Formats: sequence, C-alpha cells, structure tokens
Amino acid sequence: MNDIKTNGGGSVIRTASQVPNAVLITDNDACALVSTSTGSTQTPEAEAQTGPRRVRDIENIWIPMSDGTRLAARMWLPEDAEENPVPALLEYIPYRKRDITRLRDESMHPYLASHGYACVRADIRGSGDSEGLPQDEAVKQELDDGVEIIAWLASQPWCTGKVGMFGLSWGGCNALQVAALRPPELKAIIAICAIDDRYHDSVVYQGGLINDTAFFDWGVVYPALCARPPDPAIVGDRWREMWMQRLHNLEYFTVNGLIHQHRDAYFKQGSISEDYSAVECAVYAVGGWMDPWARPSVPRTLANLKCDRKGLLGPWAHSYPNSADPGPAIDWLTESLRWWDHWLKDLDTGIMDEPMYRVWMQQEPTMRGMHQSPGRWVAEDSWPSPRITPRTFYLTESGLENNAGEVTTRVLNPLQTVGITAPRWHVTDIDTEAPTDQRVDDARSLTFDFELEEEFEILGQPVVTLDLAVDKPVALLSIRLNEVEPDGLSKRITFNVLNLTHRISDEFPEPMVPGKRYRIRVPLQDCAHVFKRGRRIRVSISTSHWPSYWPSPEPVKLTVYAGRSELELPVRPPRAEDADLKSFGPAYLPASSSGLTVLEEAPSPTRTHEWNLGTNKLTTRTNAAARRYRIDATGTEILASKREVTEILDHDPASAKLETEYVGAMKRDDWDVRVESRMRFSLTKDKFLFMGQIKAFENDKEVFAKTWDRTIPRLLV
Repeated sequence: MNDIKTNGGGSVIRTASQVPNAVLITDNDACALVSTSTGSTQTPEAEAQTGPRRVRDIENIWIPMSDGTRLAARMWLPEDAEENPVPALLEYIPYRKRDITRLRDESMHPYLASHGYACVRADIRGSGDSEGLPQDEAVKQELDDGVEIIAWLASQPWCTGKVGMFGLSWGGCNALQVAALRPPELKAIIAICAIDDRYHDSVVYQGGLINDTAFFDWGVVYPALCARPPDPAIVGDRWREMWMQRLHNLEYFTVNGLIHQHRDAYFKQGSISEDYSAVECAVYAVGGWMDPWARPSVPRTLANLKCDRKGLLGPWAHSYPNSADPGPAIDWLTESLRWWDHWLKDLDTGIMDEPMYRVWMQQEPTMRGMHQSPGRWVAEDSWPSPRITPRTFYLTESGLENNAGEVTTRVLNPLQTVGITAPRWHVTDIDTEAPTDQRVDDARSLTFDFELEEEFEILGQPVVTLDLAVDKPVALLSIRLNEVEPDGLSKRITFNVLNLTHRISDEFPEPMVPGKRYRIRVPLQDCAHVFKRGRRIRVSISTSHWPSYWPSPEPVKLTVYAGRSELELPVRPPRAEDADLKSFGPAYLPASSSGLTVLEEAPSPTRTHEWNLGTNKLTTRTNAAARRYRIDATGTEILASKREVTEILDHDPASAKLETEYVGAMKRDDWDVRVESRMRFSLTKDKFLFMGQIKAFENDKEVFAKTWDRTIPRLLV
C-alpha cells in the first residue's frame, strides 16, 4: 500500500515499525511542559499485548474546515482499513503534535490503532502545524472545528462512521464540550482530568479565588506555545509567514481570566454544567485524587449527566493512569480499549456491567516524596450512592465532639503565609510540590480535634458549616481536613477555599457586612480515606492559603462561633463485592517510535523558601530547566526552562508579587527559533497590576516583541 485515500486534504506518509524501542516524554499537558522525564515500563508481557493489525504512521494529514482553513493531524491507521474500515479516535489539543507531545502520543495512539482504530492527533487551529490564528481555550471556533473534524473522519472510506474522542486536561475538556454539541458521529468519549464548569474549578479560579500555581504556571507557558512557529518540514517555506501572522495576532490569554472575575459568559462558554443534558453520548470520566480538576469534576459529572457513564478516580496526579505518579498506575490502555470496543464496535467487553464509580480508597494521604499510595480499589453502583451516610461532629471550645455544647467564640488574627505546607494547587512534582506535615500551618490556624476510638472510611465530600463573622467586606476562608498521628504528624486529607463574597453565587457575589454573623456551608473537595483508630481528626481553619491562592485585599480577622459550627463526614460502610472487582492489571507504556537523545541533562527542579525575620517577608523561588534533547525521528532539538519568584509580607496581603518566565527553543539544521514569555503580577487593595511579554527570536535575532500592560479593578476578589 503506497498511498492513503482521503476525501479532501493531502498527506505526508512516514511508515514506522509498530512498537520499536524509545522513551516517553511526559508533559502533564500544559502545566509541566517545561520539564521532560524519560522512562518506560515496557515488558515482554506488555509487548505481547500489541494488537493484531499492522499500522501505518502518517506524519501529517490536512483536515479541511468549511472556511478554508486546514488543520494538521498525525494519524495511525491499520494498513487494511480501506478494505476493513475501523472506528476513529480523536485527540484534539494545542500542544504541538510534531514535537512537544510527540513521544507521549506514540505511547498511546499506535497501540490503539493496532487493535483496529484510526487514531488521529490533531492540532487545534492556530497551534502546532495547523493553519489559522492562536485562540484562547474553549472558544466557539475550537468546538465548531471539533464537530467538523469528527464529521470529516466519519466520512472517510477507511472509517466505519463511528468516532470516539479522548484526551487529558485540555483534550478531556474539549471532548466534553464537543460532546455537548451532539455531533451524530460521536458515540463515546473519555475525559481525563477534565472540568465540567470552567469557572468553579478552572485554571484561573477556585472558590472565587485566583489560584496561583495553575493560573500563572500555565499562564506563562501557553502564550509561548501559541507563539511558536509551525514546522517547515510540514508547511514548507511559508512557515515564517505563518509564524509572523501568529505573532502579530497573539494575545496574552492569561489576562482574560483577570478581566472576567465572576462566572460570566466568558466562563459559561464551554461549561457543560450549563446544561448537562446536552451530553448524550457515553462518557468515561477519569482522574486522580492529586489532580485539582478531576477530584471535584469526576463525581460531579457522574451525579449530573443522564447519559451512559462511568467514573474512575485513582491516587494519581495530572496524568494518564498508566504513567501516573503517585501509583499504583494501571493498565489503562486495555481499560480504554474495553470502553471503545463496547461503544464503537458493539463488542461485549463487560465494562458496562461493572459498577459506575470506582475509586482508590486511600489508607494514607499522599505526602511529599510518596510515589506509591497505600490503599485498595472500591466501587459504588451509582453516584451519589445511597449507601453513604453522614456523620456529624461539632466544633466546640474543646475541639471536635459528638455534641454541640455551649456557644463560645474562637478568634483568629491574620497571617498571610499560612498555606506553605501545601504550596501547589496543581501538583506536577510529588517530591517538591505535594503537601507535607501540616503542623506549621495548623499552629497558625484555628484547629479542632477529635480522638478516634474506631476505624471507619469516608467517600465523597466532607462538609464544614461555620457560624462566623469577619471584619472586612472581602475575605478568604481556607478549611483543611487532616488526620493527626500519635506523634503529632498532621496529614492533609482534603481541603477547600472560599471567597466569602461568593457564598451564595459565583455570578453575583456580595460583600460581607463586617461584624455580622453568617452561617456558611463549605463542601470540601471529594476524597476517599480510611480513618485509623488511635489517630485524630483535625479541622484547620485560616484566612489565607499562600501561595496556592492570592490573598484578600486586606488582612482579615475571623471569629468562629464554636458550638454552632459542624463537620459532616460521608461515611462509607464496607462493601463485600469490592473483593471481587476486576483487576486493572499492571501498568505499561508501549515504547515510542521516534526515539530521544538527551544532549544536556538538567538539574532537578528546585523550590526554596526564604524568610526575612526582620520584615516577615516570605520569598519563594522555583526553578525548572528541562534537559536539552533531540527527537531522533525529526532531528529537532528542544530546550525549555522556567523560573518563578513570589513574595509576600505576613502582615500585608497587598505586598503579594509574582514574576515568572518561560523560555522554549527549537532547532534543526538552519532552523533555529526561540520564544520567551514573561509575566509580572502584583496587586493593591483595589487593583490587579499585570504585565505580560512575548519575544520571538530567529537565529538569536529578535524578530518580534510585544508587551501587555494592564491595570484591572478588583471586583470583590
């Protein structure tokens, strides 16, 4: 077979062996693109699981859009698909198929194709090798293009007419978003680490507060990716013209989140929570307890969708379940095949006979340096589960008790650096970013403890209801649920934060009346945990959560009315059937076909905290430099680095500042390009001060520079 038939669009064909030796680059989607890690769990048993069909690796196909724009995609197609058509699987993201995600893509798509699927990895409009101009996330154009891609795939002679869509993070989100548009050819999706509500748990906000680690981490990287040129090997001599068009039409998209501070039309666009019933195809929602998007959205999506659906939450961070940290990772490719074979091939794989919701019941919370999570798999037939029952504890003068007791007041004076024991909202490195011993923060918070005389487990959302008053109209509330060991070690199980002006609505926030007593209900993030006899349950409350969340405009003094405040835990009774759950099997990653050569090793990422005891200023410095490496199949050298500095005074929230920088470079023969992205962010009581900058270089000569300098009023944030 020397060519491939398509209905429109050309192709550049490169044939690769099915599963040759190579290594995997894990990108953790957008937020860890500054680093690469290598490794493979390839085993003889894993290699034997490659499917029966020989696969062609087609380096680039052009998918035409109705407005004349062509989108670039890489495709893996069974060699006999024209005689024996197959369903199509689409992954559709802006993270550059030709280089950034190349090796990761090769650890999934060829394997799935060998089991009888046309696997397509498309760059969204204006990114990678696709034509068009750069776009913000979840815009209407992106989703409309997704519908057109699906229709095009379904119409090809090598396709049965059935299409599935999947992805991690951005790709999981747009799978949900495109599904809500109901393209008739889309029969099922897998959404991994995706969100259903673009405001409530977004890359910008959580609980009406700006989250630092995702907003600014992703926020400095994504404009730089948008500013990279297409590859001349794909688009030819017009690469530079396309590059200049991108650069001169580029926006520093991070600023949009600062302009839209409430849940307005900007965030409603693409949020399936606006109408869950719009999603009619089958949905598999997947993620891990260490992922800030999956943790709330997987159970919420299960609870609200009406279509056929399943949910899976492991111990993992922001990654595919077969390459996840912390483990145990699982044989995700086989699990996903069971899903696709059921919905796209009408094969009886048994997957829909199993419980709707399966989770990793954690024996211990994941802490810094833990790369394996003790626990076991458990399941519920439906979600919410009627088996879950609430158990109530009361916050009293003496701690957590079974009875409310008399009403007393507990007062907390403000400190801005509470939160440093869990410095990252979005954990990409377990060794430097996961929570550690909570005692440093507990000592500067209001805490309430309960001595455990029995073991029990919880699954779902703990809820803390506080009778409280604050002395400022805008106030941050942070609540942590910890388990304390007999020696005093305090481990965070779950938490949540709330901008108290959003206590009723994210769309129409209302200021607090200083001194007025309110009753505030705060659901914590979903969790699964076994409480052990002889330990203590601890509720820890503060008015800051730095540096994960940016502070209130003024220092806030908090009064909690003990005796009228409560903790409700979702107690899960034992389920005998858990012992008979089907095993996922050991994790494995088929090796990539491109190969990678490390040209220069990089030091491990570092994060340092510097306290100035004279001024009570905390400075945090983060440095992450990726190794310089070459993708052997294309000859492209890639180098990236990132640094960030934040600082804050313990007595002054308006002192908070951040500077961050990302540099990404690509080189091959006489093609040598580099993009630098910088951001500065600070605030006053009334304003956000934002500066973003993009510079582009060709052969070390600056060819483009633009700065975005904005002063934005704070609107109850």
